[in-house]
Amino acid sequence: MHASRLPLLTLGLAALAGTAQAYDQPSVNLGSTSFYDGSPLPGGPGNYLVEYLIYGKASRFNDEHGDKLPLPKQEIETFAPVTQYIHLGQPMAGGWMPGFTVIVPWLAHAEVDDGLDNAALSSREGVGDIVLGAFLQSSLTTRADGSPLFAQRIEAEVILPTGAYDRDKSVNPGGNFWSFNPYYAATYWFTPRWSVSGRFWYLWNAKNRDPSTAFGDVSSTQAGQALHANFATQYALDDKLSIGLAGYWLKQISDTEVDGRDVSGRREQVWAIGPGLTYSFSKENILTANSYFEQGAENRTEGNKLVLSFVHKLF
Repeated sequence: MHASRLPLLTLGLAALAGTAQAYDQPSVNLGSTSFYDGSPLPGGPGNYLVEYLIYGKASRFNDEHGDKLPLPKQEIETFAPVTQYIHLGQPMAGGWMPGFTVIVPWLAHAEVDDGLDNAALSSREGVGDIVLGAFLQSSLTTRADGSPLFAQRIEAEVILPTGAYDRDKSVNPGGNFWSFNPYYAATYWFTPRWSVSGRFWYLWNAKNRDPSTAFGDVSSTQAGQALHANFATQYALDDKLSIGLAGYWLKQISDTEVDGRDVSGRREQVWAIGPGLTYSFSKENILTANSYFEQGAENRTEGNKLVLSFVHKLF
């Protein structure tokens, strides 16, 4: 397949924060990006708007052993529109393209039910934490016959504590602390139509100096460091439609600190997998849909998630 007829499905370049913060870790991109994740946007350099619609429903709030918390009910339902602006610059030496992105999440609906008139679990809605990112995107390398081979991207992201936050609520749009969340993403084509993608983050969190009342009378908390990743395998049925499987994984690798002291038994982890598709109306307009089913959650909620995203090139 010649380069001029590559599938119009190279989405990539979205670095999405989540929209509801519970337990210790901030909301991060878990499954919001998937297919062709390391590839440059097919419309080329310019300015893009990406709109996400994220629906989640969980019926488990799990403890450190993966068991449900001892509550009569533990249900949470969320709906979050998320808006992302991307600027992709002109190629520099070596074909690398600089760029930056701004992400604004909004928790439009959050409903929690603990079976106790929400005496134990509560939530609030509002604007989430803004994400700023600066990146370098490689050009797409091809084989001798012009078919795609490999593309990659590196990005430094900062999650700002701009979201709505109430220390008396167990679920908030914002985390009330800033985080550093850089990543590396890549897509590799085994054949002109079959490829794999991955995005791999390191997460470091600053202190929350107005911590949740669930911690008691303390002056600060600091969520532990974590690793998380999105992964996908995709098959292009034609130049417009691809189908495949996608998933995500998160694991906290250091203890949460309370007033500067490590607290054991609070490390979070979860993984998920599910089907998806992406469809290119043109190089400038791309729709992606993913469904995820979570497993193995510890110190986190566990449920299902549906993500729709639409990429539009502005100019």
